[in-house]
Amino acid sequence: MTDLTIRELRTTLLRLPWAEDPWLKGHALGPQRDLVVVEVVTQSGLAGMGYLHLLNLPLQRTIAACLEEAMVPRIIGRSATEVEGIWRDLWRATLTGGRGGVTMMAQSAIDIALWDVVGKAAGLPLHRLWGHVRGRIPIYGSGCFRGALGEGMAAKAKWYVDQGYRAIKMQAAHIGDWRQDVRNLRMVRDAVGPDVEIMIDINMGWTADQAIIAGRAFQDYDPYWIEEPVTADDFAGYLRCAEALTTRVVGGETHFGRADLKPVLENPRLPILQPDPMRGGLTELRKIATVADTWGMTFAPHLFPELNVHLLASLPNGLWAEQMGLLDDLWVAKPVIEDGHIVAPETPGHGLTFRPEVLRDFVLK
Repeated sequence: MTDLTIRELRTTLLRLPWAEDPWLKGHALGPQRDLVVVEVVTQSGLAGMGYLHLLNLPLQRTIAACLEEAMVPRIIGRSATEVEGIWRDLWRATLTGGRGGVTMMAQSAIDIALWDVVGKAAGLPLHRLWGHVRGRIPIYGSGCFRGALGEGMAAKAKWYVDQGYRAIKMQAAHIGDWRQDVRNLRMVRDAVGPDVEIMIDINMGWTADQAIIAGRAFQDYDPYWIEEPVTADDFAGYLRCAEALTTRVVGGETHFGRADLKPVLENPRLPILQPDPMRGGLTELRKIATVADTWGMTFAPHLFPELNVHLLASLPNGLWAEQMGLLDDLWVAKPVIEDGHIVAPETPGHGLTFRPEVLRDFVLK
């Protein structure tokens, strides 16, 4: 039997330029790509990899220090199969200074790596280890950035549709004038036609009353959802928006785990939840999905389609994957997207491997 006792945890910080992609124009995701990569190595030599893509968060070294000080000493010598036990112990060990934020992100990277080990040891992709439901998941083309203005967002949306996507996501708010957001939406709708779904991401840019006023004007152009209309902690604002608008109001990417989403789960008026694997790991996202399913809510996790495909392929209430292409150039084998769907891979574990030159040439000094 393979010895899955954890021998070592390696942390690598990567800083990479953005890919040469004209469709990244107008993004506000930071000057470079900052990643935290965690490798859990077992006594047998079998290893699993977890990673975080921090976007605008300048926390690489902080997360690395949290891993070294608070978490590595608690997992060395344990079995990599103790995924639930390790998650609980790391959460409780950092309870008085954590419950979210840096500590949750650090343990999420470990959690992803542990599941990768378990899947490899079993010889199964994670979606089959967890219980396969479907092999293809609808995926929407995201990253129609507000910084590209209405014309740029419309052009990118059309580019996605020409590739076979049946849904796209554009940004709104943060430009000072909600009426311009309405004009931008009209341009995007004109570009993609009546049969493509349009998601709108507010990125917590409005108060509830602003979101309601703009949201009512958006309704003329048949948006599929309005995402994160208010700040993550404004649960009352979320519910106000959901009650006032016929368009779906969704969110969850900035919340940390089940506890942070409890007010939404207790008042299930958001039909779709969008938690982020960096804020709880795969273990916690599976639990959120189960509770959401109990209340008739569906699941469309934030970004990381190459990871989230396993969740969505194994969840009865999995709905959408989000594709922005932010890391596609870094993988030995990038996600397979066909006819507006992402295909669940059959490689054991999560199936992701960074290209060797990525780990060699872009280590943060």
